[in-house]
Amino acid sequence: MTQSLYLEHDGKVLLVDLDGKGPQKAVMGRNGDVSLRLPTTSEVENMGIVWTERRVNRIRFGSEYHEVIYALPEIEWPEHWTWKDKLISDDCVDPLARECVYRSMHRVVAKVILVNQKNQVAMAKVKRGFFTGHWTLPGGFVDYAEHPLEGAIREVSEELGVNVEISGEDIVQIAERIFTNEGIQFLSFTYKCTVIGDLKFAPKQDEIEEARWFTIKEALSRAASLFDVEALRALES
Repeated sequence: MTQSLYLEHDGKVLLVDLDGKGPQKAVMGRNGDVSLRLPTTSEVENMGIVWTERRVNRIRFGSEYHEVIYALPEIEWPEHWTWKDKLISDDCVDPLARECVYRSMHRVVAKVILVNQKNQVAMAKVKRGFFTGHWTLPGGFVDYAEHPLEGAIREVSEELGVNVEISGEDIVQIAERIFTNEGIQFLSFTYKCTVIGDLKFAPKQDEIEEARWFTIKEALSRAASLFDVEALRALES
């Protein structure tokens, strides 16, 4: 297994050439053979850069695993490093480095706790995705250029066929987690919406198997997502 060091500071990343000399800069849209890569720990030490480890990811390409240390460099503004936005579109940068930038981006999720007049919570049993066959709060990934609040309203409409109104004051929890050693990071926004009157669900056929009301205790016992569990507990307290 190879080991590399991913150093990022204010949107800039340290790259070296194939001989370990750096810093090097990426060029957007460039084509050619791989000539730039992430440095090793010894190469960074030779540059006199001190860093603090944040986490270690294991990334698999084909049959090979690569261990990447994500770290924060203890330096001032790294003017001569490359912008991460340029790195991802340069074919001369090692694919591992580009994958590391991809892993460093948050996946934003919006969830909704629908509560009826009996203080019951709506949950959906999903047919696809991370939690296939399990119960979750209505919600999903936030689209590009979409606010989490807008995403929450859209997801409830798409999954359950229900139109709701949510305000920014209805936020229950903002949570962040990295669940596996692959390093995919999630940022979850959960909102509460109180439902007045009788609400009829019309689940999306290709995504939702069933939608039901549960007591908060029952919802906690069935929730498959840690984000859902934490949000329900926050609602309880």
